[in-house]
Amino acid sequence: MAKRIGILSGGGDCPGLNAVIRAVGRRSFQRGYDVVGVRDGWRGLVEDELEPLGPREISGILPRGGTILGTTRTNPYKLEGGVDRVMESFERAGLDALVAIGGEDTLGVATRLHEEHGFPVIGVPKTIDNDLNGTDYTFGFDTAVFIATEAIDRLHTTAESHNRVMVVEVMGRHTGWIAVMSGIAGGADVILIPEQPISIDEACDDIRRRHERGKDFSIVVVSEGYELEGVAEAGERDEFGHVRLSQRGVGDALAREIEGRTGFETRVTVLGHVQRGGSPTPRDRVLATRFGLKAADLAHEERFGQMASLQGDRVVEVPLKEATAELKTVPPEWYDVAKAFFG
Repeated sequence: MAKRIGILSGGGDCPGLNAVIRAVGRRSFQRGYDVVGVRDGWRGLVEDELEPLGPREISGILPRGGTILGTTRTNPYKLEGGVDRVMESFERAGLDALVAIGGEDTLGVATRLHEEHGFPVIGVPKTIDNDLNGTDYTFGFDTAVFIATEAIDRLHTTAESHNRVMVVEVMGRHTGWIAVMSGIAGGADVILIPEQPISIDEACDDIRRRHERGKDFSIVVVSEGYELEGVAEAGERDEFGHVRLSQRGVGDALAREIEGRTGFETRVTVLGHVQRGGSPTPRDRVLATRFGLKAADLAHEERFGQMASLQGDRVVEVPLKEATAELKTVPPEWYDVAKAFFG
């Protein structure tokens, strides 16, 4: 029976992380277990930086954004002796189980550790991109979509006032869930995502058709990972091999292309990290809480190598290996919903 449980949060921060930590802690305290926080994701186990978490430490954190434990993109498999140090820190702290909260990279490490070393880990799916397989939704996504939708709503009025095309760049390195959902909710006229690489010519044709109908403004939503011809993916890479995307990336290039090809005045807004900051929406607070309770129960039952998952309205368990096998991309039927309102 797992009586001393560690918790870490890795990868990018997002709203709802603290709600998970709170839920794991509360459920574990009710069973008389000790809870230990691992600082800054996998780095905390690599460098043996752990701290006790008691009722006082998790009090009042439900509405807070970010994570009280800190987070990094540390990959122990990329550090010399990193995996051995993780195992040693875990044993030295007397931990019986670890709850790892993260996306594809953080949970990918958890999967390998479990598969290769029998590491007693439970996963919780976190990413604003909603691209983790094995769950209908990840927490943090709803908040990001809410923020992006509000921004699109505000840009509508200024675009209409000045007869401009407004390009809104949202997060989404490999998938376009935020762009599609916020674009539909905000009434975007064109949406560009990695999964459906429509050409700039097609996008410009949609914008021209609007102008021909007397609509002198347009809203274009683009995922940061959309591959625009002529914009090379270059720059520093993190420990998981991902390029650190520039603050002046696809949105700027797209705006220049649209203005050059159509002659319509075009401006760009890059939402960036605003999308994953601040307080979580009620939906994300509830989902994160349910995930946290499920993770604590799985640790109690020693059902390691599993991840909490939302399927329909039920929170169930799925194998970590299945959840991290591939990314969950936007299916064509969702993009068809968005395309019905293009132009």
